[in-house]
Amino acid sequence: MAPPSAQISGSNKKAQLGRFAGYVFASVGAVIGALLLIISLWRPDAFYGLRSMATDAASPVGEAGAVTRTGSRSFFEAIAGYYDAGNKNAELERENEIARVRLAEMRALEQENARLKAVLNLRDSEQPPVAIGRLIGSSSASTRRFGYLSAGRNDGVAVGMPVTSPMGLVGRILETGRTTSRVLLLTDPESIVPVRRAVDDVVAFAEGRADGSLRIRLINLGINPLEEGDIFVTSGAGGLFRPGVAVAMVTQITNDGAIGQLLSNPAATDFVVVEPIFEPEAIEAADTPLQIEQPVDGGTPTADSESD
Repeated sequence: MAPPSAQISGSNKKAQLGRFAGYVFASVGAVIGALLLIISLWRPDAFYGLRSMATDAASPVGEAGAVTRTGSRSFFEAIAGYYDAGNKNAELERENEIARVRLAEMRALEQENARLKAVLNLRDSEQPPVAIGRLIGSSSASTRRFGYLSAGRNDGVAVGMPVTSPMGLVGRILETGRTTSRVLLLTDPESIVPVRRAVDDVVAFAEGRADGSLRIRLINLGINPLEEGDIFVTSGAGGLFRPGVAVAMVTQITNDGAIGQLLSNPAATDFVVVEPIFEPEAIEAADTPLQIEQPVDGGTPTADSESD
């Protein structure tokens, strides 16, 4: 076994040779680099071929890096675009919902304006109305059909006065209070209205059926001339309702007439007009009791109406 001193001296010699070789290579490299720098400054085009070869050799690696960079950017851009498109779609859906609500409100306002204009047209008709009010309630549990009006005696409303809407006849006043009234609707079983077909003089009576429809009974029985879709209006007979007010449309033919659909549905009616009785003299004459007069000479008794 060699002494330790010999091993240390050998290692030092190898280390010294390694450092010397490193200095030599560094010096040679520095000299070569300096020469190349001088040549590149003196003749810049001298290394054009080498630079081209180096570029060609490194181009596959650069292309691979570019593809990777572009693909990753496209991937993240696609994700960002997807979320951005989702947010925009959600925003558009919210805007569409708001627009639909606004459109519904506009249509409701148009319908309300149409109803108010129709009420104004009724008010400006040849026969001035007694009062204008709202239907504030109606019977639902009973077989009778009544409505309640926000106008009463203080507004000039009296028993028997017709109640109409822009769509036609609603009923007549049955009872009056100071500020409210009860209306006998056309669909009540006790309601009977003289009517005629709008296109000719086919006369009938419209009777309430308590189910929202009217039974139209012809006065002249025989061949039934009615057809589905016929419109019936008030005839003016009896003096209570003015003639020409829409009442019902025929929906089903029967043996003695037809079943009609009420044109002025109280459930869909807001404002109504209370009209004066068409011929109050005729109503008073019909309600006047008969008085039997005995002649002084013992002749035949005569019936005479009591005059107010």
